[in-house]
Amino acid sequence: MHTDTVVPPAELRSFAARVLVTLGVPDADADLVADSLVVAEEWGHPSHGLLRLPWYAARLRTGRIQPVTHLTVLSDRGALVSVDGNAGVGQVVTARAMDLAVARAKEHGIGAVGVRNSNHFGTAAYFTRRAVAAGCAAILTTNGSPAMAPWGGLDKAVGANPWSFAAPDGRGDAAVLDIANTGVARGKIYAAAEKGEELPDGWALDAQGRPTTDPAAALDGGVVLPMGGHKGYAISFMMDVFSGVLTGSSFGLDVGGPWQPDAHSGAGHVAIAIDIAAFQPAAEFDRKMDALMAQVKGVRRAPDAGEILYPGELENRHRAEGRGIHLPEKTVADLRDLAAECGVDAAW
Repeated sequence: MHTDTVVPPAELRSFAARVLVTLGVPDADADLVADSLVVAEEWGHPSHGLLRLPWYAARLRTGRIQPVTHLTVLSDRGALVSVDGNAGVGQVVTARAMDLAVARAKEHGIGAVGVRNSNHFGTAAYFTRRAVAAGCAAILTTNGSPAMAPWGGLDKAVGANPWSFAAPDGRGDAAVLDIANTGVARGKIYAAAEKGEELPDGWALDAQGRPTTDPAAALDGGVVLPMGGHKGYAISFMMDVFSGVLTGSSFGLDVGGPWQPDAHSGAGHVAIAIDIAAFQPAAEFDRKMDALMAQVKGVRRAPDAGEILYPGELENRHRAEGRGIHLPEKTVADLRDLAAECGVDAAW
């Protein structure tokens, strides 16, 4: 019987930030990373939450993540900017890239920032929502370490390569798409392993290409299956083209994973912001979005179906509820070990 530990979000934010500061991350950057992890938990996505903090800590210790993040501008053409993240903290690199895209969108109507040589940044929605808060619609793409096989293959060669679209929902929050191109984000397989749970059928294959419900078998030489069959593979391939090849970053087999302490990441991203006011007044956009929401939510429901939701609505509700964060036993043990290593109090 596994029992979760429930921790107030504020305590976890403080804890994670203090851990990162002991590893050389500046206070403001540590707060940003801590917030991104806790917000993922609040949204109901523990796969991108606190279980990743020990991974980041290990990579900070080996120098694969540089604790002080510096962006180098490689090319600046006004609406389009190319930057090098210099192996900085992925969340910090991406937040700065998205903020730059927003600033250029306010000037030119659209801003696009290509990022090379970054690190894992957690949830893509965290950054597209950041642009929404500034009155923009946003797109964010990234590549990642190999997770799935090319369609018809057995060997990992293509990342999950998630992407996010976001826009104001017309109701004071955001409509957000944030998906990996695997049938399920690989982090959810790690989360299942943390909880000692089996995987649902159809999530993964083992190293011999056989369907498996064992998270260890899926992670040890296995592959995560793409969403939508060949379509998921093809989308993921193109996300690597945009995020890796186009930006001049690493791609394919050369991208390292966040759980690998001493692997160069080389992750690339593309952050795009579009100033809504360049198309129409924000109030008009909100009115149309509200009408779209009403149309979608007003259709007849299928038998036994629950409430119809728009993308991002469930996360909006979860966070608004302000519930405590449920951490499984293994995550708690890993965080306690990390606290002891860093000399940080983990009273919770």
